[in-house]
Amino acid sequence: MNKSLMSFSVIFLGLCVVLSAWIISQSLKSKQKELVNQSDKFRYELISSQNNIILFDKQSGESWRKFLLPMEGPTDWEKQQSPVSSTAK
Repeated sequence: MNKSLMSFSVIFLGLCVVLSAWIISQSLKSKQKELVNQSDKFRYELISSQNNIILFDKQSGESWRKFLLPMEGPTDWEKQQSPVSSTAK
């Protein structure tokens, strides 16, 4: 095989490898951004029972409670203490 054709083939192969690695890394970055956006979409959880409704923030660990019946407790939203301590490791 001609020496100049061999060097051209090696350079072309190297460029193809670099270009394909860049394309794969860009697709992984976009997939990671998509997963982060999805986790924000499901940040809050609504928990209901017969007497109250609890809104739980999964990211910060905060929760708010609202009683449905006035005789059970306050009917306005109240922030509840987190069951997980901020100093816990």
